[in-house]
Amino acid sequence: MSTAIQTSTPKKILVLGATSGIAEATCRLWAAEGAALFLVARNEEKLAAVAADLKVRGASYIGTAVADLDDTDQHPALLAHAINSLAGMDIAYLAHGILGDQTAAEQDFATAAQIIHTNFVSPVSLLTWLANYCVQRKSGVLAVISSVAGDRGRKSNYLYGSSKAGLTAFLAGLRNRIDREGVTVLTIKPGPIKTAMTATMKGAEKFADVNQTAKTIAGAIAAKKDNLYVPFQWQPIMFVIRNIPDRIFKKLNL
Repeated sequence: MSTAIQTSTPKKILVLGATSGIAEATCRLWAAEGAALFLVARNEEKLAAVAADLKVRGASYIGTAVADLDDTDQHPALLAHAINSLAGMDIAYLAHGILGDQTAAEQDFATAAQIIHTNFVSPVSLLTWLANYCVQRKSGVLAVISSVAGDRGRKSNYLYGSSKAGLTAFLAGLRNRIDREGVTVLTIKPGPIKTAMTATMKGAEKFADVNQTAKTIAGAIAAKKDNLYVPFQWQPIMFVIRNIPDRIFKKLNL
């Protein structure tokens, strides 16, 4: 049982996609600080297990909602309920998404559209509501997991990458609109991280540690940063990849 001593008002944090590996690891850090958390995920059993663990770790409050975040019509009611349960919101952490099946998506538009809907359309719906809420209050941090894959389309995952590229561009424009209103928009670009989502990928044993990733993300949120590559070495790597001329890039197997 956590014995953390509260020296300030607990942070009020909404977590969307709370059973993802990165989100769960980040929430463990916040729970140890005594934060109040409202967790949203689609798997009821996993959500209950995560909530129970975070309560033991010291969270001052845990609220939950089982929801399919692809259902954008339900977003306004879901978000209003979450924030009412928390009695406010300091941070919204968006961590839901899918890798999808690139090979299937190349042959079937419905598969491609599902990847784009989950990774781009759904977050845009959530962020539109959340941004307006934060602007009204002149405060708040919107922290969103995008991906280094969005920095340049590659044949191995261009459906996933394009969905994240759209999300990154949306976040940049949103930041430009609402930063002056006292609201921080943090774009988080992880490289491959060891989580359940990446467990079957080639070379997964070399991926970055999820707990260290979470610590870096929590620090960037606390510092109200605008952009974060994690691990940090992905920033120069993606700079190089973005600037390879197309006449060369199109011949590469990436």
